[in-house]
Amino acid sequence: MSRLFKKVSKKVGLPPGALVHVGDEKTEEIRITIITYDEGQFQEKEVKTVEECFPVKDKPIVTWINIDGIHQVDIIEKMGKHFDLHPLILEDIMHAGQRPKVQVFNHFIYVVLKMFMFDESENEIQADQVSLIIGSNFVVSFQEKQCEIFEHVKEMIRKSNGRIRKMGADYLAYALLDAIVDQYFVILEKIGEMIELIEEELVTKPEPNTLQTIHNMKREIILLRKSIWPLREVINSLGRGESPLIQESTTIYLRDVYDHTIQVIDTIETFRDMVSGMLDIYLSSVSNKMNEVMKVLTIIATIFIPLTFIAGIYGMNFEYMPELGWEWSYPLVWIIMIGIGFSMLLYFKKKQWL
Repeated sequence: MSRLFKKVSKKVGLPPGALVHVGDEKTEEIRITIITYDEGQFQEKEVKTVEECFPVKDKPIVTWINIDGIHQVDIIEKMGKHFDLHPLILEDIMHAGQRPKVQVFNHFIYVVLKMFMFDESENEIQADQVSLIIGSNFVVSFQEKQCEIFEHVKEMIRKSNGRIRKMGADYLAYALLDAIVDQYFVILEKIGEMIELIEEELVTKPEPNTLQTIHNMKREIILLRKSIWPLREVINSLGRGESPLIQESTTIYLRDVYDHTIQVIDTIETFRDMVSGMLDIYLSSVSNKMNEVMKVLTIIATIFIPLTFIAGIYGMNFEYMPELGWEWSYPLVWIIMIGIGFSMLLYFKKKQWL
């Protein structure tokens, strides 16, 4: 259950705003990349220290600072001090079990949401928390680990595709949100394929491990629903344009992301109903299989009841049984028993019990 509920025991007793990393234990160094651009220029570099990010904050061009890793307290603390972030925001950034939400301040907007990837080797969904700090001319993104979902956004900036180089930091934030929501459709496609395979297995040959597969699928869908359902309100709040940091021209695109989020939620609800129904299908399939076995055993027992009756009569040790002295009595009894059994088989066949 650790994927659904993050352990928060490390924070018990600490004052509000205390910076403690809550999430998977990591030892690797944090990776920091900086992308600055406008319509006429572009620069991308990876820096070694967090102090190298500070001068770009006041530049008149759009700046995107991406930080892969939230487990080093000193780096998060320095970023918060320079960008004037509230200690509770820094605490939320380092807590990997946050519920998707948006908080609007005077000089920045804080957005936290979940990003999902499908691990082909483990055949399971991997979750990653993404925190965005949206300013007037900058976006700072924090991730638990490095992933390739934002690579498409970086490629658009590098090649100046679309309008991203002509727009401000709010449009960059939209592009990042859109990339995350688009990845949800990839995950849902994988889940849909897995559900089809499970359904086929349920109909043809349900096994005991099929039930475990259904339970694992149910947990994955619960994780998705828990992480994506609140995102609807997050995108809707940004799309209403309540902050001066979000331009009117960008709210149109945010409403499109909102529509995609609703589609994702509807699909998740459909998948949840399907997986819940799979449990009933599994129990029905197992019950039908058991009924077939019992049916065969019952027919065999029914056929042998009269044969056992005949064998029981001639197995009695009475001295005067006239059939015992007949020359053809033994083969005659066999003919009678075979005839009874064959007649009963024909009768069951006619009644379509076989």
